[in-house]
Amino acid sequence: MPADLVTISGSSRLIGRAACDRPTMKGWRQLPLKLLRGLWIGLIGLVLIFEEWGWEPLARLVARIGALPGLRWIESLIRALPPYGALALFAVPVLTLLPIKVLALYWLGHGHTVLGIGVIACAKVGGTAISARLFMLTKPTLMRLAWFARWLGRWITWKTRVVSQVKSSALWHSVDQFKQRTQSAAKIVIHRLRQWLD
Repeated sequence: MPADLVTISGSSRLIGRAACDRPTMKGWRQLPLKLLRGLWIGLIGLVLIFEEWGWEPLARLVARIGALPGLRWIESLIRALPPYGALALFAVPVLTLLPIKVLALYWLGHGHTVLGIGVIACAKVGGTAISARLFMLTKPTLMRLAWFARWLGRWITWKTRVVSQVKSSALWHSVDQFKQRTQSAAKIVIHRLRQWLD
């Protein structure tokens, strides 16, 4: 066989092999994107789960505070707001907590890690509580805005999908099992302490 034909035949085999290997290389290139996407969905899911877990209890806590005699009139004013006034009201917790978060970042930058993280966590919980109560008070008014009702429906659908993905993951099941074991162990310890004290 002439040398040229041998070269062409060998080259065609190499090209064929490379074509077969191409999807694998493509898969390897996409792996970091898949990992980042999974990490992003996991982080967003955890935030959404925290919001979901804390939304109603924190809203009830703020409602109890709002039920105090001197504060009831504030909730009445909020319920009476027009739709865009009610929407603008959500800027209040954001603008109120912004200086506190900036101060927390300042403390973190100057080595006060525990204090900075504690302030950010408290600001997050406080902001969630106020926002949850505001939403409960203004939802009937806000639903009169067609675009708000449409986007709220889309947001709920997306949030439900992300939260279900996180809750169906192996990591979530492991954490849930650990939580259940910890709760069982804590109940046993509390029961034994009570017996010992009695």
